[in-house]
Amino acid sequence: MSAKKIQIGSKPTANVDPDRADQWVQSRSQDPASEPMKRLTIDISADLHRAIKTACAMNGTKMAEEIRQLLAQKYLQT
Repeated sequence: MSAKKIQIGSKPTANVDPDRADQWVQSRSQDPASEPMKRLTIDISADLHRAIKTACAMNGTKMAEEIRQLLAQKYLQT
């Protein structure tokens, strides 16, 4: 029996180009006419994360979309 070989990629470098990261986020937009996206990272409690994830799973929605909608309701009201 021969040993299974697994390829491991190279270690990521600490020199991350922010422009390249922004381009990656923008390229994820599914509608080319939509507004460019920016990434936001927040820390939340495990209980809050579990509650959001559970609700999204029950509704068949993605967490990111639900949170975007909540933030838009709060900050984009006219």
